[in-house]
Amino acid sequence: MNLVVYAVPLFILAILLELAWGLKRGRNTYRLNDSVGSLFLGTLSQARRFVTLGIGGYIYYLITRYFSLPLMDSGHWFTWVLAFVLYDFCYYWLHRLGHERTVLWAAHVAHHQSEDYNLSTALRQTSTGFLLSWVFYIPMYLLGIPAEVVVTVGSLNLIYQFWVHTEHVPKLGWYEWIFVTPSNHRVHHAQNDRYMDRNYGGVFILWDRLFGTFQEELEEDLPVYGIRGPLHSFNPVKALTHIYVDMARDSWHARDWRDKLRVWWAPMGWRPADVEARFPREKADLSRFRKYDPPVSGAVKGYAFFQLVTVVLLLGVMQATELSYGAGVLLWAAMLATTVATAGWLDGQSAAARRDWLRLAAIAGLVVVAWQAELATLAWLAGLVYLVLNALALRVLSAPVPAPEKAEAA
Repeated sequence: MNLVVYAVPLFILAILLELAWGLKRGRNTYRLNDSVGSLFLGTLSQARRFVTLGIGGYIYYLITRYFSLPLMDSGHWFTWVLAFVLYDFCYYWLHRLGHERTVLWAAHVAHHQSEDYNLSTALRQTSTGFLLSWVFYIPMYLLGIPAEVVVTVGSLNLIYQFWVHTEHVPKLGWYEWIFVTPSNHRVHHAQNDRYMDRNYGGVFILWDRLFGTFQEELEEDLPVYGIRGPLHSFNPVKALTHIYVDMARDSWHARDWRDKLRVWWAPMGWRPADVEARFPREKADLSRFRKYDPPVSGAVKGYAFFQLVTVVLLLGVMQATELSYGAGVLLWAAMLATTVATAGWLDGQSAAARRDWLRLAAIAGLVVVAWQAELATLAWLAGLVYLVLNALALRVLSAPVPAPEKAEAA
C-alpha cells in the first residue's frame, strides 16, 4: 500500500506549523518563491504516473513470477522487519550512486536545488527517477518479498525522511548514532566542501558509518544549502532536465566515440578532455554564494500561491478519479504548463504575461472539450471558474505600472 497519498494532509499541516514556529521564533526558513518551486516539483512527481509506463513494475512482476525465492510470507512479522531494513540498505546505494554517477545525479539533482532547508524541501522530488531507480530494489523481489510489502515499507521510508528536512531540530543525542536525523541530513543537503556527498541513509545512518560516508554537522561550519552549479530559475522543466542537457551537449561535442558513450555513465565531475578544453565550466566560489531571489511584487507572490493551490487541488482530483490515459496526459500537461508559466513570473521574466495568456488559451480549449464530451458538470464548471479568476489576475499583473508624478516646482 502506498501510504504517501494519505500522509499528504499531515505534510501540509507540518509545513504550516514549521512556518508559524519560525515566524514566532524570529527564524523563518521559508521564502515563497523557493517553497513554491519545491512544491511544484512535488506535485509533478506525484502526477508522473499518469503519463509514464511502469517498466520497473513489469520487470518486478517477471522476477516474482519466474525467479524469486518463495521464502517470504507477508503475514509474518519477520518479513516486514527484513523488508524495512533491506529497503533502506538498497536505498542507501541508490542514493549514494545518485551522487557519484552523473546519469543518476541527473534524476536526483532536483531534490538538492533548493537553497533553503525546510519541510517543503522534502517534497521537492524528481519526475525522472523511475528510469533507473527500480534496478536497486531487484534484490528484494529475488528474495521473494511480496510486492505489497515492498511498496508499503518504501512509502514508510519516504514518510520518515520528511521530518528530517528542518533547521529547527537540534542534535538528538544517542539517536544520531543509529537513525537519520535533521542534523545529519542537513549535512547531506549542504554544498560545503566538508559536507559534500555524505550521509546517504534514508532511515538508518548506520550504513554511512559502516561504509565511510558519515559526516557530523559542525557548529564551526554551518551548512550552505543548494548545488554548486546553481539553477538560477524556478522553472521545473529546467530543474528536471538541466543535467541531462549538459550530458547530451558533452556527448555531442566529444570527438572520441568512447567518450560520447562514457559521458552517460561517468563519475561525477568527469568530462571528455577535449570538451573541457573547449567548453570549460567555472567552479562556483562558495564564499560568494548568494541565494537566488529575484525581486517580484506582492501581486506576483499572491498569484504564485494561487497557482500552487490550484495544482495541488488538481492533483487531488486526478488521484481520486478514474481517468483514461489520454485525460491523464492532458491534465498533466495543463499542470506542467501552469507550473512553468508561474515560474516565469517568479523569475521576473518579461515574457511571463504573454506565455501565461497562451497557457490560458490552451486550458480554455480543454474546458470546451470537457463540455462537448459531456463530462461531469462540476469538472468543466470548475475549469470555467479557474479561467475567469486567472484572466482577472493576469489583467492586473499585465497592467502597466504608472510612472510616479513629478513634483511641481515651487
